[in-house]
Amino acid sequence: MNSISLDLLVFMKSKDFQNLVLSKYQSGDGLTKIFRDFNGLIGLRTIERWCKHIRDTGSINLSSPPGCHRIIRTKGVIQKVKNRLEHRKPVSSRKAARVLGISRTSARRILKNYLGLRAYKIQREPLLTNEHKEKRMRFANWIRTNFRKENTMKILFSDEMFDIDGIYNSQNDRIWAVNRLAADTNGGIRQKRKFPQKVMVWLAVCSKGVSPLVIFKDGTVDHDRYIKEVLPVALKFGHDTFGADWAFQQDGAKSHIHAKLQEWCEKHFPCFIDKDHWPPSSPD
Repeated sequence: MNSISLDLLVFMKSKDFQNLVLSKYQSGDGLTKIFRDFNGLIGLRTIERWCKHIRDTGSINLSSPPGCHRIIRTKGVIQKVKNRLEHRKPVSSRKAARVLGISRTSARRILKNYLGLRAYKIQREPLLTNEHKEKRMRFANWIRTNFRKENTMKILFSDEMFDIDGIYNSQNDRIWAVNRLAADTNGGIRQKRKFPQKVMVWLAVCSKGVSPLVIFKDGTVDHDRYIKEVLPVALKFGHDTFGADWAFQQDGAKSHIHAKLQEWCEKHFPCFIDKDHWPPSSPD
């Protein structure tokens, strides 16, 4: 099927619509009603143009499809785009257009209209080994066995550290403005250091609120400092919030899995998710 036959295919579909419009118009339907009956498949301006033909000639006499012939979106070009996708999965319409020597608009139309494709972002996820997956399964079974539904609402989740430059979504965070200068003036520039500074803090959250913030002003945190500065805060907040019936969670950071720290948690917390149960690369 060459470009002319593709045009003919589109034209034949359009001809069926034209016959329906002709029938409706001759039955006394107005332009707006015809437009609504087609539920957006045909534009209102197209219906107006067709009805003008009916008034002038008694029929819709379009000898050829409107617009020029499609000399770019031929079967050969469509096949080239398809072949490129088969050899290279991640490809943008801009790159495909540049390689094939066509416009980006034509490339996008081929991808969407002829191949029925949509663009999706590449998503990141942790690289899990079979051992990781097995540990996740064991953790899930352990939670189901040892925690009732109401118990899961009494878990105090904790984590630490963020960088002071903050984060933003470069794809979805937009500034609406009349021009680039106005956008830059109204928050359109986000400055970021090449090597952003990080602040070590600790915070815990649960179903009933947020714990006090612990800020580490200097250096890294080893297990001794974590025991002295963090765990007493977590213990007090947990008791004040839930009484004597709650559980403490922390991730698998090196300072967290130290034997001395694990022993402290086991001794003082009513319930504690230890290092042998919390799975690696967990989406906590």
